[in-house]
Amino acid sequence: MPGLDLLLVNLTSPIVLAFVLGTVAGFIRSELELPEAVLKLLSIYLLFSIGLSGGRELAKTNLVDISSLLGVAILLTIAIPVLTFLLMRRAGFDASNAAAVAAHYGSVSSVTFFAAIAFTRSLGNPAEGYITAVVALMEWGVIVALLLARWSMGRVSGAGRLGGIVLDTLRGRGILLLTGGMVIGAFANDSQWNQIAPFYDQLFRGILMLFLLEMGMTAARHIRGYAKVGLLMTGFAIFGPIVWGLVGVTLGHAAGLSLGGAFVLGAICASASYIDAPAACRAALPEANPGIYLTASLAVTFPFNMLIGLPLYYRYASWLYGA
Repeated sequence: MPGLDLLLVNLTSPIVLAFVLGTVAGFIRSELELPEAVLKLLSIYLLFSIGLSGGRELAKTNLVDISSLLGVAILLTIAIPVLTFLLMRRAGFDASNAAAVAAHYGSVSSVTFFAAIAFTRSLGNPAEGYITAVVALMEWGVIVALLLARWSMGRVSGAGRLGGIVLDTLRGRGILLLTGGMVIGAFANDSQWNQIAPFYDQLFRGILMLFLLEMGMTAARHIRGYAKVGLLMTGFAIFGPIVWGLVGVTLGHAAGLSLGGAFVLGAICASASYIDAPAACRAALPEANPGIYLTASLAVTFPFNMLIGLPLYYRYASWLYGA
C-alpha cells in the first residue's frame, strides 16, 4: 500500500526519529537537554537559512506569475484564524481563549515548515523556494486573531492600539528572519551565495535534527497537561489541521504550485505556532489559559503532524496531481 509505505518512510526518517528520541527522553525525564541559548541559535539558523534560500528563488520569479498564490495566502491568513475563532466561540470559549487558539492555529509552526521542506526534498519533489514568502505572510494570522479578540472584548481603541499589535508581531523572530533572509538572498549574486551555501544549505538537515530532538522533549513535558485541553479541544487539535491541510493542498494545486509546493502549503495551513504566537498571546491576552492553547498546539497538533499529518497531506497531494 503506497500510503502505508509513505507513512513508514516518514516514521523511519532520521529527522522524525530525532523527534521521537526527544519525546522518549522527555517521558523518562532524561538529563538530556539543550541550553536555551543553543536552542535559540538553532532556531535563528533554521529561519535565516529558509529565508535566504527563499530569497534566491524569489529573485528568479516574476511576482505576476505568483499573484494567484499570494492571493491564496492572503485568503488563508484571514480565513483560518477567523473561522477558528468563530468555532471556538460556538464551542463555549470566551473571547480571549478563542482568540488565543485562533492565533496559534492561524499562524505557522516554523518547525513543521522545516520538516515539510526536508520531507519533500527527501522524496525528490522539492517545493518552490518562494513558498517562504507565503510563510512570512501567514504569520500575520496572529494579528488577525488578536484584532478579533480586541474587537469582541471592546478593546479596540484607535490606530495607536492597532499599530502596537502590528509592531509586536513584526518584532517576532519568525517574520524578521524570514523576511530579512529573503531580502538578503534576493540581492546575493551567485558568487556571493556560493561562499555561504555550504553553511546555510548543506548543514540544514543536521541542525534540524538537533532542533527536533529538543522539540520532542518539550512536547513530552507539555503532554502531561493533556487533560487540560479536554476532548473537544483534542478533537479540534487533530481534525482541524487535517481539514486545513487538505484545503491548503487543494488551493496550492489551484494556484499552480508543484506537488511539493502544494504539500508544503498544506503543511503550513495544518500547523500551529508554539514559538511566536505564545509570546504574542501572553502579552496581548494575559487572561487566556496557556494550558489550553499551548498544550493543544505543542502536545497534540505538532506530534500528530510530524508522525501522521505530513505523510497524509503528501499522499493527498500525490493523488491530486496523479502522481
